[in-house]
Amino acid sequence: MYDMSEQNIIRLTEMTKRMRLKGLDMALSTGNGGSHLGGSFSCMEILAVLYGEVLNLFDESELCKPGQNESDVTLCKPERNGSNDTLCKLSKNRDIFIPSKNHCVLAHIPALAEAGIISQDECLEFQKNGGRLAGYPMRPEIGLEYSGGSLGMAISVEIGMALAEKEKETNDIDWKSRRKFYVLMGDAELNEGSIWEAFMSAAHFKLDNLVAIIDRNHLSYDGDTEEVMALGDLAGKLRSFGWYVSECNGRDVGDVLSAFDERYINDKSADIMGHGNDKEYWTLSENALCKPHAIIVDTIKGMGVSFMEGHPEFHHRRLSQAEYDQARAEILGDVMGDELLSGDKNAKEETV
Repeated sequence: MYDMSEQNIIRLTEMTKRMRLKGLDMALSTGNGGSHLGGSFSCMEILAVLYGEVLNLFDESELCKPGQNESDVTLCKPERNGSNDTLCKLSKNRDIFIPSKNHCVLAHIPALAEAGIISQDECLEFQKNGGRLAGYPMRPEIGLEYSGGSLGMAISVEIGMALAEKEKETNDIDWKSRRKFYVLMGDAELNEGSIWEAFMSAAHFKLDNLVAIIDRNHLSYDGDTEEVMALGDLAGKLRSFGWYVSECNGRDVGDVLSAFDERYINDKSADIMGHGNDKEYWTLSENALCKPHAIIVDTIKGMGVSFMEGHPEFHHRRLSQAEYDQARAEILGDVMGDELLSGDKNAKEETV
């Protein structure tokens, strides 16, 4: 159902690079206040795939014009190339994405900018008093649908939304245009009992319009997830709860996109709304029908920057100028590993 072409995978990969660079800019701008680096960098690929390809956010029948202000913008579909200065208004019938692990903010806000929902400049208003991006705000007009931060609760909010939509849904809608609800959770968050009650409820109500994405980075602020509270065979557990489960490599945007795509089939025989079968329609495969979809994405905390990867202290921390320079060089491919930081003893000590 989604564009799996090599050209599109390259486009999404470049998008993750720009998002990481913007996330670094945001982190540096917070100064001594610090920011959530590790859990944001682990899910850059996930957010790029969502906002670059998967989410239906705009009314495609109307296009916005370059240079319009947010106050008078029309509904649109952005170019999504990272250089689009046009602001786009979200459709009332958009897909809903909620990050339950709202400490992914350094990935989420750059993704909103990539999609053309906010400007690239507004990203740097992060945590600034008087701005729209202070704390964990609820601002539906720019796609911040839920004021998160308290873990274990967002999936229940999404279940309510998905259930309400299911009540008014008809069967004559192509799955490509059907409204869907996405929630991003951290793996350590799954220690919350409310999560498993929600998993049970979603399967009971047959919410196949619900997609739960699990950032499986194996690390919480308290240490390795399997040492703190082992999740074991997570995919097996979810299947036993009645979910359709996909697993993928979170370091590869192509693999992540494929996980979103795999439950759909092209139903060329469909005669939807009496239009005949001259148009391709997408539906769920037989083994995915009436099942919520869980995608377990294998990632690394701090992914993409060598001195952050696998270090729990980067869950929330200030970023020094030397670390910023090092991380930026790595993302751009100018250096590998600790080539810059190795020459700066003080900066190196900050990373351990």
